[in-house]
Amino acid sequence: MKHKLIILSFLLLNISNLFAQNVRFATDGVIEFEKSSNMFAIMKRQMEKSSSGFMQQAYEAYKRNQPQFKVLKSTLTFSKDKTLFTPIADDNNSRNYFFSDPSTGQWNTIYTDLASGMYTTQKVVYEETFLVKDTTRKINWKITSELRNIAGYECRRANAVILDSIYVVAFYTDKIPVSGGPESFTGLPGMILGVALPHENITWFAKTVTDKPVAPNELKVPAKGKAVNNKTLRETINSALKDWGDYAQSALKAFLL
Repeated sequence: MKHKLIILSFLLLNISNLFAQNVRFATDGVIEFEKSSNMFAIMKRQMEKSSSGFMQQAYEAYKRNQPQFKVLKSTLTFSKDKTLFTPIADDNNSRNYFFSDPSTGQWNTIYTDLASGMYTTQKVVYEETFLVKDTTRKINWKITSELRNIAGYECRRANAVILDSIYVVAFYTDKIPVSGGPESFTGLPGMILGVALPHENITWFAKTVTDKPVAPNELKVPAKGKAVNNKTLRETINSALKDWGDYAQSALKAFLL
């Protein structure tokens, strides 16, 4: 009986090693993301800050006739230490959402060089396009033991706070050993496949991951827009929105994400 247990243990160890040897760690590919904004919650939050009766009527009309969640698609192309986040045009862009909230849109095309810690973003702010070149955001992630399956990958949870007050929950996989993610979320020991901003009622989650070779011309650095860095961009937006009251801070955070 003892010999049988030894043989069984040996076989299980070899099978385990065989599976471990066949695990592929993707370093090149394309991830399709969906950004989901809970319009009911976002609009209600804005409505509660307004004393206008029209806002209440518009909110109720929206709830009767429109979906709760606004969904936008994007891709993240990655190769070794470089990524390119690209929004996909919204087919329903002309839909009237009653409330204007920049946090529910996608304004950034972002090229990130993870090795140098630099990024270039083509950012649309209302009627103007900026080309932002600066260092990647330093995020103080706190990694937890919570696990979640996203797009077929086991992901581990990490938490952080950005822009002083925005609470972020992210899920990353070390099976894609590239420290990237959607939008400007980076800095974890693997690819970020899910991001949630619980208090902002917004999420980004990967729907598919395609492991495939990526040609250099698929990672083009954005080149259009007025050249600025993060500091200059913040000052420009602050100046433009100085008379917009409470809305200004909400818009500023949305454009700086």
